[in-house]
Formats: sequence, structure tokens, C-alpha cells
Amino acid sequence: EDLRALEPRVRDAVGKRLHRGKVDCNLRFQPTEAAAGALEMDEALVGRLLALAHRVEVMAHEMAGLRTIDLLRWPGVIRSAAIDNESLAEQAMQAFAKALEQMEDTRKREGARLRELMQQRLAAMAPLVNETRALLPEIIAAYRERLASRLGELRTQLDPARLEQEMVLFTSRADVAEELDRLATHLDEVRRVLDQSGPVGRRLDFLMQELNREANTLGSKATDIRVTNTSVELKVLIEQMREQVQNIE
Repeated sequence: EDLRALEPRVRDAVGKRLHRGKVDCNLRFQPTEAAAGALEMDEALVGRLLALAHRVEVMAHEMAGLRTIDLLRWPGVIRSAAIDNESLAEQAMQAFAKALEQMEDTRKREGARLRELMQQRLAAMAPLVNETRALLPEIIAAYRERLASRLGELRTQLDPARLEQEMVLFTSRADVAEELDRLATHLDEVRRVLDQSGPVGRRLDFLMQELNREANTLGSKATDIRVTNTSVELKVLIEQMREQVQNIE
């Protein structure tokens, strides 16, 4: 309970080193057997007792004496040795600072490992985006051909110019070039953020949301099974990275 007064100092120390997440701190004091069994004598109280005993002897005109054991049994004469709370507090904070340093070392090692894992995911995503972009002319041409075939029977009912306008509109909706460009931009930004030295967890979390948004849009606009497959693979890799980002400050 005496250590509870250290809570503001502990919070301040944690806040200076950590910027994201929840931290639970438990600080307990367990005295050694020697310290727990240490006793001290109230010499002032013993002196007063001896003085009183002497006065009683004088008044009673006899020298019965006061046995040592009687003195030691007197309430308050012997008590457990007092703990120097100020010294204990300083030692506790020193131990806590050391624990924080050890935690930071562990987090740095874990961060390096997570960075490597995320770079592997990024390396797997980039080819998917590039390969899909290379397929776009073929996919759009095939889509226009299918669309023209379906609308062929309506040519006699619609103005040719209007028909072409509708084909351009539907084709543009199926064009995922912008989504692929944004995916590539977000991937570059993730790489850049991973190379920064400060807290990057929140920024990465936001980028994971943006990547997932574009991957979902890619899937919803897909008119080719290959684009659909790319969307699914991207979402799997993004989810793996998102889970890792939760452990990054």
C-alpha cells in the first residue's frame, strides 16, 4: 500500500517511453527473511520503564528489581524494524526503469521481426497489382466485346451514338486502373512508414484500412475471374498485415 504513492511517477515514466496500447504494471515489495525478522528496541521507553521501576523500589523500600524479560515483554518495547519508505521508493523506481528498458529492448526486437514480416507481405502484393494492371487492356476489351454482344439486339432500338455512350460508361465502371494506382501508392506509403523511427502504429493502421477499401472495390468492380482472385489474395495479405500492425507502436 505504501508503494501506491508511486503511481503518478510510474505513469509519467511509462508515458515518456510508450505512445500506444495499454500497459499493466504490478509493483510488489517482498522483504527478505532477514529484513522481515529484524527487530528494534524503543530505548526511550525502556529508560522510562527503568526510571519508574526505580521510583517504585524507592517508595516500596525494597529492591525486587525488574527482570529483563519483563522489560522486553512490555508493549511497545520491541517492534519490527521500520522500513525506510523513501529509500524503498527510489529503489522501486530504479527497478521499474530497468524493467522498462528491458521491455523496450524486447519491443525493438519484436518490431524488427514484424517489419520483416510486413515487408514480405508487401513484396507479395506488389506483383499482384502490377500483373493485374498489365491485364487491364485485355480485360476491358473482352468486357466491351461481351457488352456489345449483349446489346447487339438493341441496336435497332437505340441510337448508335447513345449505345456507344452507354458502352463507354459501363466500361469505365469496370476499369479498375484507379484502384490499382491507389493500391500501389498505399503500398509505397507503407514501405516509407516502416522505415521511420518514431511511433508508426496509428499511421499503419489507417493505411491498412485504405488498402482494404481499395481491395474491396477492386473485387466489386471485377469483370474477370483473375481480378476477383487478385482481390481475394490482396485481402488475405492485408488482413495478415493488419493483425501485425496491432502490435506496433
